[in-house]
Amino acid sequence: MRPNLIAVALAATFSLAPQDEGRDLRARATAALAPASGEVALAGLQQPVEVIRDRWGVPHIYADTVHDLFFAQGFVAAGDRLWQLEIWRRIAEGRLAEILGPTAVNRDTFARLLRYRGDMEAEWQSYRPDAKTIVSAFVEGINARIAMVNRDPAALPLEFQLTGIRPEAWTPDVVIGRMAGYVMTRNARAEVQRARLAARAGADRFARFLALNPPTDILIPRGLDLADITDDVLAIAAGASETADFSPLRTAGASSAFTPPAFARLDWPSSFGLRRGRPSPSAIGPESSVLSSPSASEADLDPPIGSNNWVVSGAHTASGRPMLTNDPHRPLLLPSLRYTVHLHGPGWNVIGAGEPALPGVAAGHNDRIAFGFTIVGIDQQDLYVERLDPSDPERYLYKGRSEPMAVERERIRVRGEADREVILRFTRHGPVLHHDPARGRAYALRWVGAEPGAAGYLMSLALDTARDWGEFLEAVEGWKVPSENLVYADVDGNIGWVAAGAAPIRKSWNGLLPVPGHEGRYEWQGFLRTRDLPRLYNPKSGFVATANHNILPAGYRHVLGYEFGAPYRFTRIREVLTQARTLGRRFSGADFERLQHDELSVVARALSDALRRALQRPMSQMAPADDDLRAARMLADWDGLMAKESGPAALFQLWFPRLTRAFQQAFTPAADRPFAGERMSTDRLLTLLEAAGLLPGPVASTAWVDGSPGRTTDPARLARSVKAELDRTGLLDRVQGDSRVRGDTLSPIGPWGRRIEETLLGPALGEAWREAVSRMGEEPPAWAWGRIHRASFEHPLAFTPARREVMNLPDVPRGGDGTTPNATGSGARQTAGASYRQVIDLADWDRSTTINVPGISGQPGSPHYGDLLPLWAEGRYHPMVFTREAVEREAEARLRLVPR
Repeated sequence: MRPNLIAVALAATFSLAPQDEGRDLRARATAALAPASGEVALAGLQQPVEVIRDRWGVPHIYADTVHDLFFAQGFVAAGDRLWQLEIWRRIAEGRLAEILGPTAVNRDTFARLLRYRGDMEAEWQSYRPDAKTIVSAFVEGINARIAMVNRDPAALPLEFQLTGIRPEAWTPDVVIGRMAGYVMTRNARAEVQRARLAARAGADRFARFLALNPPTDILIPRGLDLADITDDVLAIAAGASETADFSPLRTAGASSAFTPPAFARLDWPSSFGLRRGRPSPSAIGPESSVLSSPSASEADLDPPIGSNNWVVSGAHTASGRPMLTNDPHRPLLLPSLRYTVHLHGPGWNVIGAGEPALPGVAAGHNDRIAFGFTIVGIDQQDLYVERLDPSDPERYLYKGRSEPMAVERERIRVRGEADREVILRFTRHGPVLHHDPARGRAYALRWVGAEPGAAGYLMSLALDTARDWGEFLEAVEGWKVPSENLVYADVDGNIGWVAAGAAPIRKSWNGLLPVPGHEGRYEWQGFLRTRDLPRLYNPKSGFVATANHNILPAGYRHVLGYEFGAPYRFTRIREVLTQARTLGRRFSGADFERLQHDELSVVARALSDALRRALQRPMSQMAPADDDLRAARMLADWDGLMAKESGPAALFQLWFPRLTRAFQQAFTPAADRPFAGERMSTDRLLTLLEAAGLLPGPVASTAWVDGSPGRTTDPARLARSVKAELDRTGLLDRVQGDSRVRGDTLSPIGPWGRRIEETLLGPALGEAWREAVSRMGEEPPAWAWGRIHRASFEHPLAFTPARREVMNLPDVPRGGDGTTPNATGSGARQTAGASYRQVIDLADWDRSTTINVPGISGQPGSPHYGDLLPLWAEGRYHPMVFTREAVEREAEARLRLVPR
């Protein structure tokens, strides 16, 4: 793409008068819509195909051959999401710099380094025997739509017209690209952060600042020089994500599409779940070092990911048949990251959502089984520090020998500049992310994405046609990326779960720090067998639930990783499932829709309880300010429900980050603060409150995924651990008065109990109250969490007021936070969460429900561009119609595709 064409397109847009630009954009967007009705002749089709759109925009595709089924899926997806597919292709191929300029060169280089270079026959066979045929047909369908719009510029989606670029043809290699999978694996970035922390804090004490789950010892790998790990090591991977930054296309006169208000830039805590490449700050287990917390770098916020799923047997449902629910959490995008589709053809009858660039569906059901997923914390990356040959920096040392690096040279086209030649280097451990001849080091990434069959979610093709538990397990056998908790239900009444994914076997280290590559000491010894991964089939409890938390059964002897998510969402889900079962109540679809939107925070409920207990105690040596008491009383009278209408919820969210800062200041020695981070982790805070007698017991459930007893907490051991940590840090010596611990618990009226009470009831409360007044007014009844917690869907090219009017959607108030099943994060703007939800009823497929925000289409002129946003904002769903009778009943448009 010549750079001047982009400039011409932008100039043409900005030459219009503001009042005319909006009308022009709407007209062009409408004219570019793909046909939803009528007949289209396409070269490459074998037989006619029928595409019925229901009134929510979901395409139901009926084909007579498998080739035509996936050809049609590609064609229809391209009609709805061509701009999204174009960016996906450029991300996968490493060709963003052609349109975004020099800022994208590193990202393009990284994508090319990650390209699969192994046995292609093994790659295709890993997914299923006919995977290459399916993918090829899917790509043909995408290319058929691309050919149509390139013949008629008016049919180009609006984004292409605004940027002046044209969509280019796909190849099957785009579908098996590895860039998308990188952001769903872990933990090279965390390894670098830990090594940097060890270098700064000292190798003998840095482990106290880590949050590992399950707890484990930290050992510096033999031969690793911590000074070798610099901030440059992973610079090339910075910015890797599902999206692209289009700000380089913004003209000098165009305003920003979104400028976060000051409130949005506050340093909010998050226990949303897994963080991309970083351990959760609240993932520490209850028996690990209770004063440990993430390092400052680990505490920094970045977009979190997570998910919920659960499956319940017919013994606990109103219909007497299983029900399966899933709400995967990923970034909220416009258009949605997910694409809902129904595929009906020979051997295929599956409905659900996947990613628009992939054939098949990743979560949904066929006519026999239902399935869904959440991320599980398997460590699938390792960083190797290679020693370069002193006589030749293009060679490296391995077991006493010098080996040449494999070298490839590629040319990257760069908008506005001359092409750049990049050198791609590889060692036996993987692609070289940083080459440092001056230091005599190269840094190579070993990750499961280099294995055959590791394209993210493409293994779902095998799940889509599984008929029973045995075939489901066969499909899971080859599952590699991303690592997932896969839940299962079938029409015969069975339910199950498997923690699936490629889990490297590390014999001599734990994968928590980079390792030297030159000795050959730190090599993967293959992968765990699928039968060695945690699983369940028809548990006695009648349910399985996962929410990115630690799913390891008690006594499990294998290592999957140490970066599981916080347990709070699972705790609440299990609580609801267990309470209903105890009462003998049977669940309906409406019950599970409500549970997916449940906004009770077990963390907020616990802190409310702690405040209530503290207010009932004598507050000697305390003279709280009026605002402190107002805030404390409001929160103490609250039930922890993070409803968007709730004033206490808004106050809590303003108080909590201040509270964790206050506790970090009070209970972390000054010498440790540069390494311990600004805020105390949630689990450490709750542990201190429990030890002080302000909480009756642990907040987070330690039960296993089926509700059976899991890891247990010994209260005496907990108290001893608290005292030992306080003693070790020297903080006990700073307490005035009696510092004795009475028995195995901290005395509620002793100095440490008082210190905890004083901090809990301290100035953070008044500060939060005054912040609430400044943002929401003097009248607390008018406060509401949804006033300052919003979800917005903004197009990355909406640089002008007219574009924002045409391409953006209204923001909506949100309840919930990072600890609630309705996981929305804790800042002013919800950036991630459940864009897709499904509640599947195996008694009657047509009673299943779903939602995919903001709509099925990615074209601004389409009626299905944002039509599902109002439903999603109110916690509502639409039917997931499946039988032909139901599809016909809800049909809105019919498109017939015929061979040309």
